[in-house]
Amino acid sequence: MEVRRALSDALSVGFAAAAMGLAFGVLVTRSGLEWWWATIFASVIFAGSLEFLLLGLVTALAPLGQIAAAAFLVNFRHVFYALSFPLHRVPGVAAKAYSTFALTDEAYAVTARPEAQTWSRERILWLQAFVHLFWVGSVTIGALGGTLIPPGVRGLDFAVTALFVVLGIDAFRARRDVPAAVVAVACALAGHVVFGEQMLVAALAMFTVFLLARYASRRA
Repeated sequence: MEVRRALSDALSVGFAAAAMGLAFGVLVTRSGLEWWWATIFASVIFAGSLEFLLLGLVTALAPLGQIAAAAFLVNFRHVFYALSFPLHRVPGVAAKAYSTFALTDEAYAVTARPEAQTWSRERILWLQAFVHLFWVGSVTIGALGGTLIPPGVRGLDFAVTALFVVLGIDAFRARRDVPAAVVAVACALAGHVVFGEQMLVAALAMFTVFLLARYASRRA
């Protein structure tokens, strides 16, 4: 029963993740890497937006320090995911370790609903495992079929942006947090105006400051 519920939960975001995974798999083969690198990236890193970024850094032979900094900045949002993700419902060292590793945007978006705080260990772990499976499978299929897509096709790297838009809408519907949504848009616009194409780090930093300030005020 819990496995079936977890599969139903995962399907709500699984197709979106699969679409992005197909795009990433194609990009891996077009970057000159062997197709199996896509499967390794998807299985071990398991962070969609970071994988798109790392692909460019790896193929450009970027220094390890630059790769580490990029990974920290892109995935820093997971610190805030952990504040409300029902990790307390997952006892056991191994289970908790995997649940922490598999705390993706998709898993967080599904568990953002208040009722998820009472879900069972099995439902949470199976949800994350299904999302992991969707991602690895779609990336592998995309890599294997990448050579069949004409070279002139463009816009595959926009898949990650489209997925984040959908996840953002789902998260807002679940919590109706208007101030956070407004501040997030304001940070993005301010970052774009001041830093142009380098807006990401600045926008994330500003929004992080807002979240920390709000969290501190609520704990006071």
